[in-house]
Amino acid sequence: MTGTWINVATVLCGGLLGRFLGNRFPDKMRQTVVAGLGLVTVVIGLQLALQTTDVLILLGSLLAGGIIGELLDLDGRINRAAQRVEDRFTRGGEGSGALARAWVTTSLLFCVGPLTFTGAIQDGLTGDYHLLATKAMLDGFAALAFGSALGLGVLASAGTVLVYQGGLSLAAGAAKAALSTAMIGEMSAAGGVLVLAIGLGLLELKAIRVANFLPALVIAPAVVAVLAGF
Repeated sequence: MTGTWINVATVLCGGLLGRFLGNRFPDKMRQTVVAGLGLVTVVIGLQLALQTTDVLILLGSLLAGGIIGELLDLDGRINRAAQRVEDRFTRGGEGSGALARAWVTTSLLFCVGPLTFTGAIQDGLTGDYHLLATKAMLDGFAALAFGSALGLGVLASAGTVLVYQGGLSLAAGAAKAALSTAMIGEMSAAGGVLVLAIGLGLLELKAIRVANFLPALVIAPAVVAVLAGF
């Protein structure tokens, strides 16, 4: 859970700093920082994707996963569910309602997304927390911006990150015994392609419905297991 603890720390620091700085954080600086994080995300995605030992397994898993994801409309369902949760808990005006709005808005931002899922699994399976460390930087700057606009309620989302993201890492670690090295490798490669797609989105080069490709993370190791049986 190293990556999750880093993420919790950046959210807390970013939220507190944002509350202190208010609106004095220049928008151009924020854009430059996000662009730098996007470039690094692309590099990490490429590194992971190149771990594949059979590009046909990677291609087939992504295509099959993308088709399943589109049929199930995973990206749309996740976004609509997040919106319903936000609408439900952020009704009302000031006071406790404002705190709830800050908590729910930032919790959804920090926890709903392919990078959360892929990074937590990577950390749990292999102990590699680089994906979550990159996400932590993104979340830290987002918390800075939201902390200045929404207040201290942003800090509560650190608890959400700890429970949800940390739970995913612990679950992945528990399932590690059932996965071979080859299965983990192909799962990581498929996750790398998703991370690459996220990087392209951060750089505003291509908007991709990344969540629709999440089934590939299950299909890739399953294909490896099936082929190993022959």
